[in-house]
Amino acid sequence: MDANENSTARDFDPDTAPDLSRDGWPEKFAAATVRRGRPPAAKPKVSTTIRLSQDVVDHFKAGGSGWQTRIDRALRDWIAKSTA
Repeated sequence: MDANENSTARDFDPDTAPDLSRDGWPEKFAAATVRRGRPPAAKPKVSTTIRLSQDVVDHFKAGGSGWQTRIDRALRDWIAKSTA
């Protein structure tokens, strides 16, 4: 892996770092919004277990990663056609 040329690690001197325990920094840190991971989806997917024929799984896996998403899309297409 190549080193990031903009990295501050090589020039970092802890003696010159600002003191973040003073001058209002603790209050700023406490008030900061913490955002981790993806934003929550409006309609999150549901984890489930489904038994499929091996040839069906093999077909979708042959397309590479994202095979579960392709199965989801195929089922959505089937629903749309069958309810139209």
